[in-house]
Amino acid sequence: MHLIIQFFRELSKEKMRMFLTVSAIAWGAANVVLLLSVGEGLGRQMRRGFHGMGENIMIAFPGQTTKPYAGFGAGRSIRVREDDLPLLERRVPEIAQYSAEWIRDVDLKVGEKIQREDALGVYPVYGELRNILPESGGRFIDKLDMDRRRRVIVLGNELRDDLFGAGAEAVGRTIMVNNIPFTVVGVMQKKMQTSCYSGHDKDDSFIPSTTFQTMFSPEYVRNVVFRPRSVAEAPAAKEGFYRVMASRYRFHPEDKETFWVWDTIEMGAIAGKVFIGIELFLGVIGALTLLVGGIGVANIMYVIVKERTREIGIKIAVGARPSVIIVQFVLESLLTVAIGGALGIGLALSLVKGINLIPISHEAMEFLTRPVFSSLLALVCISLLGVIGLLSGVFPARRASTVDPVEALRYE
Repeated sequence: MHLIIQFFRELSKEKMRMFLTVSAIAWGAANVVLLLSVGEGLGRQMRRGFHGMGENIMIAFPGQTTKPYAGFGAGRSIRVREDDLPLLERRVPEIAQYSAEWIRDVDLKVGEKIQREDALGVYPVYGELRNILPESGGRFIDKLDMDRRRRVIVLGNELRDDLFGAGAEAVGRTIMVNNIPFTVVGVMQKKMQTSCYSGHDKDDSFIPSTTFQTMFSPEYVRNVVFRPRSVAEAPAAKEGFYRVMASRYRFHPEDKETFWVWDTIEMGAIAGKVFIGIELFLGVIGALTLLVGGIGVANIMYVIVKERTREIGIKIAVGARPSVIIVQFVLESLLTVAIGGALGIGLALSLVKGINLIPISHEAMEFLTRPVFSSLLALVCISLLGVIGLLSGVFPARRASTVDPVEALRYE
C-alpha cells in the first residue's frame, strides 16, 4: 500500500511527463488490440468462407495417365462410371462418405421468366458434404427421391431470388427444367463461400442423381466428392482412392495425374499457417508501437531514480536491501504500464464493439471483416504489457539498487 501511495505522489510531481508516458502506453496497447482483433476477424472470416464449399472434403477430377503401365501407354484418359464408386465403400474404410456429381446447363422457367444455370445431379449426402443446408421449411434430396427418381429440385438462395423474387416462398412451387416440371423441395441457406470449382452454390440447382441420369443419360461421372473418417486418415483415404481406381482402370498407382484431387484439408492447413502469419505480422506492428511507450516508461523511471537518489541512499544506509529497492521501482513501472494498458484496451474494445454495430450486408462481408477480440488475445495483450512493464522497470531499478549511500547523501 505504501508503494502505491508513493507512486501516486511521484505521479503528481511529474504530471505532464506521466501523462505523455501513460498516453504512449495506452496508444500502443490500443494498437495491439485493434490489429490483433482485425487479424483474428480476418482469419475467422477466411476460414468460414473457405469451408463454405465443404469442410474436410476431397474432390477428385478425372485426368489422364502420364506413365506407361501394364501394356498401356501414357496419355490415356481416365473416366469414372457410377458403378465404380461402391468399390470405395468396400475397399477403402478410411472414406466415410462420398457422392458422385454430374453437371449440366439447363433452362429453368418460372412463368415467363427463363434462366440458364447449372443443374447438379447428386446423392443425398452431397448436401452434408458441401454444406448445402436448407432454409426452414425445406429439405435436401433424400433416399426416397433417389429410389423413385422423383422430379424434385433444391435451389441456391440467389437462384430462388432471381426466379421467384427476393425472399419469396419457393418450397412446394413448380419450376420447369428443360420444359419438364419439377417441384421445389428446398432452398439453400445463405452462406459465405470463397472457394468453388463450378460456380457458387447460391446460383446452382440440385436434383437426384437418378433423375439426372434419366434425363441426360451421362456415361461418366464428372467428379467425385468424398470425406475421410477423420483428418488423421485423410492421406490414407486419398491413397485408397488412387489404389482402387488404379486397379479398376489399370494405371500406375503412383501416377497422380490420373486424378487431380482437391484436398481441402491440406489447403486448410496451409491457409491456417498463412492466417497465423498475418496475425503475427499485425501483432509485431502493434508491439513495436507499444515498445516505444515502454522506452518512455524506462526513461521516466531513470529520471525518478535520479531525483530520488538521496531518498534511496537513506534507505540503503538504514539497512534496506537492494532487492527491496528493485521491487519498489519495478512495481512503479508495472503500475504505469497497467494504467496505460487498461486505458488502451478499454479504448480498443469500445472501438471493436462500435465497428461491429455498423450494419454490413452479406455480400459486403465477402470483402470486409469484423474485428474479433478473444480471450486468447486478452492473454497476449496482458502478457505483452507485463513484459514491457517489467523490462521498463528492471534496468532503472538495478541502477537504483547500486547507489553508494555516502555519495547519495551528498546529492542535492
